[in-house]
Amino acid sequence: MFSRDIGIDLGTANVLIYVKGRGIVLNEPSVVAIDTKTQRPLAVGEEARRMVGRTPGNIVAIRPLRDGVIADFEITEIMLKYFINKINVKGFLNKPRILICTPTNITSVEQKAIREAAEKSGGKQVYLEEEPKVAAIGAGMDIFQPSGNMVIDIGGGTTDIAVLSMGDIVTASSIRIAGDAFDREILNYIKRKYKLLIGERTAEEIKIGVATVFPGARKEEMSIRGRDLVTGLPKTLTITSEEIMEALQEPVSNIIQSAKNVLERTPPELSADIIDRGIILTGGGALLHGIDQLLSEELKVPVVVADDPMTCVAEGTGRMLENLDKLSRRKLS
Repeated sequence: MFSRDIGIDLGTANVLIYVKGRGIVLNEPSVVAIDTKTQRPLAVGEEARRMVGRTPGNIVAIRPLRDGVIADFEITEIMLKYFINKINVKGFLNKPRILICTPTNITSVEQKAIREAAEKSGGKQVYLEEEPKVAAIGAGMDIFQPSGNMVIDIGGGTTDIAVLSMGDIVTASSIRIAGDAFDREILNYIKRKYKLLIGERTAEEIKIGVATVFPGARKEEMSIRGRDLVTGLPKTLTITSEEIMEALQEPVSNIIQSAKNVLERTPPELSADIIDRGIILTGGGALLHGIDQLLSEELKVPVVVADDPMTCVAEGTGRMLENLDKLSRRKLS
């Protein structure tokens, strides 16, 4: 049996794995449940995510990646090993080659941590590639022509914004504001305004169910439950799309400002191409209601959400695996 090349979208919220010749074979949350008494992992991925906020005191659900980088090396290694074993790609004697995506502005130390985690999890050779570049390829953009393409990849931990031409990044920015930050802002807004404590999962459900960031685009209500901070008792209340738009104003403004900064640094010829071609939105955050309309209005450029924004990076790794022999292994400084 031969080993196969694999591409990994090592996300703060989810891990997706693409196997050459098989497509995307795994899409699970980046969560590991640990028993603090024995320090042993109990569950990984979807099974561990179901435990978040619902476990006895000795069981903690850990998300080993924060803001697109490894926050807990050992847990990341456990998680990657588990996922790689689960998809069954190791040969009898051969180890797979692994292509992993990283945010554009991570340090060489952070790059080294990602490379080492992949090697210890069973990779023979590990290649690193910048996430917005891979996302653009996965979204179907032809970035190898001498023309400007712009992608905004809103993940769980980071938003990566890049202008690409001739197969490389011309200008880029990576900010640690994305899907997780949206959840935190919703959670804090409800805590501040209603003195109600909700969990991260409820905040995420609100984001998906009623949130919008474009005025008047959505008028929905949702009943939520949490703990009243005054009485300490369970309490139910109703929140509206308008309120959540207010809660998300700050993080979304930061993403818009970052996109403006990238456009300001872009050569004029490429800017002209972007006006013609528009901007592609990828990543789970691209599904935030109204974000495409708001970005289009603020940036004065057409903005389109990719067909399947959640899988663009993983699909992009798949296309790059076809040319893995041509990819020069990125050197660490």
